[in-house]
Amino acid sequence: MGLFKDRAPVHQPLGPLEVTVMETLWTRGECNVREVVDRLARPLAYTTVMTTLDRLFKKGLLARRKSDRAFFYSPALNRAEWEHKRAGDFVTGFLAVAEVSRDLLISCLVEAVGRHDEALLDELEKKIKRRRKELWRRPKP
Repeated sequence: MGLFKDRAPVHQPLGPLEVTVMETLWTRGECNVREVVDRLARPLAYTTVMTTLDRLFKKGLLARRKSDRAFFYSPALNRAEWEHKRAGDFVTGFLAVAEVSRDLLISCLVEAVGRHDEALLDELEKKIKRRRKELWRRPKP
């Protein structure tokens, strides 16, 4: 992933303040620390917001540029890309552990999707069939 070439990927979920800051930047676009502080619903210290922005930058979720003495931050991923990455990281984490966890993941996914929306369960089945065809077409090593 080009966006994360010089920073470690995010594996831990974001805290509530981090989510709020990301929401602010997704809505507003590029901001400096003061602009983020001014847009938050609750009053927070400038240094708290500055630390949160820096932490999100180090996690690879924000880009930043310096202008005079201030940093301006913008999202490195849009909201949809972030949700996709978050879901992918979650599934990858489950698949990286014991077989029991893999079975649990699949079982819970099918159960939850089926409870939520039968049409979504049909879509899941179609995606699985499509992916199997793609894998069968791949040249064998």
